[in-house]
Amino acid sequence: MGRSADELGRELEATAEEVLGRLKSRQLFQSEWDVAAFVVFLIFVGTVVLLLLLVVVHCCCCCCCSPSPRPRKEKPKGVDNLALEP
Repeated sequence: MGRSADELGRELEATAEEVLGRLKSRQLFQSEWDVAAFVVFLIFVGTVVLLLLLVVVHCCCCCCCSPSPRPRKEKPKGVDNLALEP
């Protein structure tokens, strides 16, 4: 079913020791796949941050800075039925 707290603690401790060991040896990535996965992750995070920044800029600047709302064109209601013309 689930892991016990001791097993989870030992696993977290082993993972932390592995990461610290890699930091000390200055070999963070074991293969080219690790590097590629990290680059893809950074691109994803950068894209999300850029989109959030664009949303904030749009909300802050467009709402406050525009002097008047854009005029809306009235659209004709209904459809002309040319078959009823004499």
